[in-house]
Formats: sequence, C-alpha cells, structure tokens
Amino acid sequence: MILGLDIGGTKTAVVLGTREGAIRLRKEFATAPQHGFQKTFAELTAVARGVLDGAPEPVEAISVSIGGPLDVDHGIIYSPPNLPGWNAIPLKKMLTEAFSRPVYVEHDGNAGALAEWYFGAGKGFSHIVFITMGTGFGAGMILNGRLYRGANDLAGEIGHIRIAENGPLCYGKAGSLEGFGSGTGIARLAHHLFPGMWNDSATAAEVYRSWQSGSHEARQVFEQAGFRLGRGLALLIDMLNPQRIILGGLGMRIHDALLPFAQTVIQDEALPEAVRVCEIVPAGLGESIGDVASLCAALDQGEFTGHSR
Repeated sequence: MILGLDIGGTKTAVVLGTREGAIRLRKEFATAPQHGFQKTFAELTAVARGVLDGAPEPVEAISVSIGGPLDVDHGIIYSPPNLPGWNAIPLKKMLTEAFSRPVYVEHDGNAGALAEWYFGAGKGFSHIVFITMGTGFGAGMILNGRLYRGANDLAGEIGHIRIAENGPLCYGKAGSLEGFGSGTGIARLAHHLFPGMWNDSATAAEVYRSWQSGSHEARQVFEQAGFRLGRGLALLIDMLNPQRIILGGLGMRIHDALLPFAQTVIQDEALPEAVRVCEIVPAGLGESIGDVASLCAALDQGEFTGHSR
C-alpha cells in the first residue's frame, strides 16, 4: 500500500491507497498556509500517523502531490503561489526522517496527468495535457507516452504565462493565465469588475452560484475568464498537438460557465487540424482525482509494478 499526501493551498488530504489506484482510507484537514509551514507540517505528520495506524497491510512508500515550483528528485518545495512561506522546504528529507519509508514527491499537475493516464480519461492516449484548476493553475503533460518535466522540473507552470496586459494579480504578475483560470483569479476578477457585488473575500463558487441564478454580472465574469482561458488552451493545442486536454478541479465543477466561451476562442485561434484531434474533457476520475494523484509519484518514480498502463 501507499500513503498519499495531496497538499493544496486550501486543504490537504491524507489517503491510503493501492497500486491500482483504489483508495482505502482518507482523512482531510484545512491547510491554512497563513499559519506557516511548521504548524501545517506538524498537523500533516499527526494525521499521517493516524492513517498509518489504520493500515490493514504494510505501507511501502509515501507519495506526495503538491504545487510547484519544486525539485522533484530532492523533493524541495520552492514557494508555490498557493503555499506562501514554503521557501526551499526539504519536504522529502523531512518526511523520510519522520516515517522511515521511501518518499516520492511530484508536481500536482504532473501527478494529476499520471493519474488520468493510468486510470482515467487519458488511459490509452500518448499525448495528453492535464490542467489543475483550483487555488492555483497549472498543467501536467504526457508527451509521446512519457511524463514531461522539462530541464529542471518547471514544465507545466502555465499559470505564469501572461495572457493579457492587465488582470487579476496572481502568480506574481497581473494578467497571468492563473489570474483568469484559477479559483483565486476568478474571484479576484469578479471583485475587480463588480466590487459592489463581490468583496475581496469572494470565492469562485459564489460567482458560479450567481451565474446559475442568471446573474448578468456573473456571466460577464465568466465570459472574460473563459475568453482568456480559451486563448491559453489554444496555445497549448498549437504547441503540443495533444489528443486530449483533461480538466481537473474547477474545470470539472464549473465548466458549463467557462467552456462555451473558451471553446469559441479555441475554434477561432487554434489550428483547425490540431483542434480536430483534440478533445477537452473533465477528469475521468472526478472528485477522486486528487486522492488518486497523490499516489502517482510513487507509482511513476518507485519500483512498483501492477498499476494499469
């Protein structure tokens, strides 16, 4: 069995799973990054010990899915935008010392791509892009049947791409793709466009509920966010020529508000031949994507066999 840690900016899940991606036990707690790394790490290890105590079989390894930038081989976390204060954190070393088991760490976008490739909507394809759309915005890429990390593990940081001259301030710059495609960015966009309707503590979920109720203002928010998202996805389609773009997080939950606008832009801007062979679909694993993804660093990097490829 594998102990999986899905560490996000809003919540952290600790799961016990098998090599086949089946989740046997799960516990969750609020990450609260404003409290600092040490407090979060203490809670993480306490919850992990509780899950380990409930394991019906020996746990072979610990597998981590977390936002980048990070050094995959050494498991060092370098200030992800959704985890402020996690500066050069040697997470792999600390977890190895705490639990005396092999530890594998992976970018959450890459882990999501692996999960969908092994067990979900990417199974059977050689060229897929998985998009994380949560507190942050990133991607994982399977190209020519292999996970692509780049020269120093920074491939997939598409949230940092400037997609507009101005826009919500996310990932260190105004106008980034994260500023239009993440939950944080959509909430900030709504506040910027209609401050009298949404204050600075609004959430993307609140904006979506307004859209479901027929709000004209919410439609304008999603029209602008979807337009920018479409431009970003059109770039990926032209550059990578994928067979599938798989949407996680908000891409599953609010796609009906975003995707129609994005699809219009994609049809206008991307190469027709590339668009023709590329499907944009929600994650096949649904809401369990984060849990299964947390196991995939070990499945990809460890000496495991028996998972579905």
